[in-house]
Amino acid sequence: MPSICLVPLMSLLATAAEPPLDTRIDASKVTTLPAPTVSSVADPVRATAPEPVLRIAAKASDVPLSEERYALARKAVRAGLEFLAQRQSPRGTWFEGEEVEPTDMEPRKRAASVAVTAMGLKAFAQAGDALEGRAAEARTRARNALDAAMGDAKVMDIVATGGIGNYVMSSVASALAAVGDADARLGAQRAIRWLSDNQWDGGEGVDPTKDWYGGAGYGNGKRPDLSNTQMMLDAMHDAGVSADDPAMQRALAFVARTQNRKTSNPAQWAQDGAGDGGFVYSPANGGESFASDAAGEGRYGEKLPTKSLRSYGSMTYAGFKSMLYAGLSQDDPRVKDALGWIARHFTFEENPGLGQQGYFYYIHAMSRALHASRLDGITDAKGARRDWREELIDAIAARQRPDGSWVNTVERWEEANEELATIYAVLALEEAIKPLKTME
Repeated sequence: MPSICLVPLMSLLATAAEPPLDTRIDASKVTTLPAPTVSSVADPVRATAPEPVLRIAAKASDVPLSEERYALARKAVRAGLEFLAQRQSPRGTWFEGEEVEPTDMEPRKRAASVAVTAMGLKAFAQAGDALEGRAAEARTRARNALDAAMGDAKVMDIVATGGIGNYVMSSVASALAAVGDADARLGAQRAIRWLSDNQWDGGEGVDPTKDWYGGAGYGNGKRPDLSNTQMMLDAMHDAGVSADDPAMQRALAFVARTQNRKTSNPAQWAQDGAGDGGFVYSPANGGESFASDAAGEGRYGEKLPTKSLRSYGSMTYAGFKSMLYAGLSQDDPRVKDALGWIARHFTFEENPGLGQQGYFYYIHAMSRALHASRLDGITDAKGARRDWREELIDAIAARQRPDGSWVNTVERWEEANEELATIYAVLALEEAIKPLKTME
């Protein structure tokens, strides 16, 4: 695979003048940094990116897993899907009437239901053709509901002009890629084009020296963040977009600037920080981290004498898998350092740095990242070899309620909603029992 990464971006800086910043952007919230250097971003250690796997394994030996753990995971998935089938609205949706409150934006209802319905559809689609009865009917109703939403001009206007378009279209692309028929693939590609068009880049006057470059955010001129960017990359990966695609490589530049790593991230918060290889929420606006906020240091590290930001679990797994999806090898020093952070903070008990906040989001990002890594185990800080699939299955199954659902007692990020928490949990379990595809 050719090592294209950001080399063309360097030529762009030298040969083309960027248009002025988009009028939606507050220029005071965009930091200009040194252009990416050969050692840090423009000359990565490349590998064959993991192929998308969109169905769970038919048997334990394809994973690999013990028969006992495989059966436990399948049982938990079936119970979770049965709960979701019971909770589906007559229109085939989930999360009807619920509000999602994007960071620093107004709540969004209808668009949020489209996104969560798409995530639910993906959970059913990845379970394969063995679905029967109510579960099979729920999958069909969810597909019809998503098709209806995508064909509704008013809904699409809400998506395009509202605050969570990236969240919605990323979920839609991943769901339709998992469904996999010809019409669904076309729909996924339309969603991917929307995501690429709305990525912050030269089209909005954001050149590669800007810390917004390559990222995705909540929309309406709001700053990009790693959560939205990793969802965009999830969608592109699931839809089969090449790691060498320009949108993937632009996103890699943003992801690299979100890493708490002194030798490759010139941002002041990284230079003054721990340099631990983990990831924060966003490098934009001078950098921000919810873990810093949870530690009492301020979301922007503003309460410290010298600004630094704390890495945390969900964002570190998001950054780790994003680098793999963009074609970086595990021999790349940035990937190695991210994996080092993961090994030192390896747990299924909490979202490291945030406790129970965003636990199910964390466990889903963790499961996707470790499946993408092709690693069967992680050696933790104590030198113990940890089988991530078996531990993840045990941890999620232990939290499942008698009715098949999951819920977070901490309300933040909507995880007190049983439907959303259950969808995250089912998707995480499915990642743990997907078959492996090895590198060529």
